Amino acid sequence: FAGRKGQPILQLYFDIYKLLKKGAVYSRSTTFLFRATPIIILVAIVFAGSLLPITGVSLSSFTGDIILFAYFFGLARFMMIIAAMDMASSFEGMGASREATFGAFAEITFFTVLITLAVASRSLSLGSIFISVGNNFTAEPALILLSLAFFFILLTENSRMPIDDPNTHLELTMVHEVMILDYSGPDLGIILYGASLKLFIYMAFAVLLISPNGGVDLWHDSALLLCKVLAASIVIGIVESVTARIRLIRIPQTLIAAFVLSLFALLISLFGRGML
Repeated sequence: FAGRKGQPILQLYFDIYKLLKKGAVYSRSTTFLFRATPIIILVAIVFAGSLLPITGVSLSSFTGDIILFAYFFGLARFMMIIAAMDMASSFEGMGASREATFGAFAEITFFTVLITLAVASRSLSLGSIFISVGNNFTAEPALILLSLAFFFILLTENSRMPIDDPNTHLELTMVHEVMILDYSGPDLGIILYGASLKLFIYMAFAVLLISPNGGVDLWHDSALLLCKVLAASIVIGIVESVTARIRLIRIPQTLIAAFVLSLFALLISLFGRGML
């Protein structure tokens, strides 16, 4: 679509392996928070993924895990902002300010999506939600609106085009990349792996919302999920290739539009179940 040759599929793992063999350099202005942030972010994302029924059954499931799922990602964002501020650099502070601003719009939409799913399924557990809601996707107009809203959240939270370009190094346009400029070596490798894992979890959430696994067996559900995530990655790649990055002042407007979609979905679910 873009007329360019893509990088090797395993390039990210080659980069991470190279970074793990290098040493890390720390500024004298940083504290222990800067060094602890990569591990905290990775652990928070892994725990969030353990709550998602990726293979039909989540590793940890309980009533209310849908709230913890969102707060794990909130913790990762908070630590990333704190680490950027810890550098005592106005450059990283600029990126942290943008991340906090866009995150405020993205998180309210994300929580509205989760609330709508809880209302539609009458459950606060992710496993129950995807079983009861996903099977009736075509019969639920609210879920169609939710899928559109969540797609915008996926692009925003993972710094994808047209919201953000993860490969850019232009000072006036960077959001996520500017916050990790001072990381190096194993710390940078952990952050890159955490970012890729976060993208996988968001794509898995999206495909499970549209088409949940049937719960046949572990290998069947895992292979089926990988095929669905591959299809989602192709869609994201097409969107990134055929669209240009939007202006920074347009990003909040785009996120507000996603929030309106999720709000309409919530109202439809409430009316459909006689709660309003």
